[in-house]
Amino acid sequence: MDIRVLQYFLAVAREESITKAAETLRMTQPPLSRQLKDLEEELGKQLFIRGSKKITLTEDGMLLRKRAEELVDLMDKTKAELTSSSENINGDIYIGCGETESISFLAQIACDLQKKHPLIHYHIYSGDAERVTEKLDKGLIDFGLLVGDADISKYDYLTLSQKDLWGVLMRKDCPLAEKETICAEDLWDKPLIVSHQASINKEMFQWLKTDISRLNIVATYDLIYNVAQFVKKDFGYVIALDKLINTTGDSNLCFRPLSPTLEAELYIVWKKYQVLSKASDVFLQQLKSQT
Repeated sequence: MDIRVLQYFLAVAREESITKAAETLRMTQPPLSRQLKDLEEELGKQLFIRGSKKITLTEDGMLLRKRAEELVDLMDKTKAELTSSSENINGDIYIGCGETESISFLAQIACDLQKKHPLIHYHIYSGDAERVTEKLDKGLIDFGLLVGDADISKYDYLTLSQKDLWGVLMRKDCPLAEKETICAEDLWDKPLIVSHQASINKEMFQWLKTDISRLNIVATYDLIYNVAQFVKKDFGYVIALDKLINTTGDSNLCFRPLSPTLEAELYIVWKKYQVLSKASDVFLQQLKSQT
């Protein structure tokens, strides 16, 4: 199984048709069909369900698609690093990050670096700590920006001087909005919406001073923008980080910090003993000079 065959497989999975995939790959249908059949025989698995109108993936095919996408992405990333110019630093930098206003710090680093090295390109992926570190461990990203209680022991890292502030996002017309800060007891009987990451955050539930089973958690979320639409409909109270949602002007939402104050540490992490590309290395040096 080589990378070229995986690219053929992904094209068929994407197009759901051998004929259309052959057209996008600029090859004829018979050799493409033969390559796919050989792949199934090599793996000893059926990868496709060949219907009258379209081709769909089997369960094994869906697993291979996920792994193939990771392998092809890693190959493209490695090729770009090896072919980068030694005179003019260029290439791609891949960054995974949780939702935080402090991403503006990385944005400023990139802006400063772009003035000196305009041929560097950036690819930003969003997700919680688990998803970011998964991509980092597989070599699919170069750096991760982690928020809060994350296991950073197996990475090299920088701790940012900035910290994010936990609080509650709610409607301006709800009773808790009249308070300047929110204490744990205020939330015990409220419908709560928590992030997937915060839902397993020991520090957060220590602050809440009650067992998770006693709380009325009505929903969990990945992206704060999406769940803010639920808050606008008075669905519940979101435990979230500050400065992610606009609560000024005609917004019907407001943010109140927790009391006692609960802050989230911010870390920029990368794999230990990793050989960085030229582009990633100059980015790291710029980070170190400004933290």
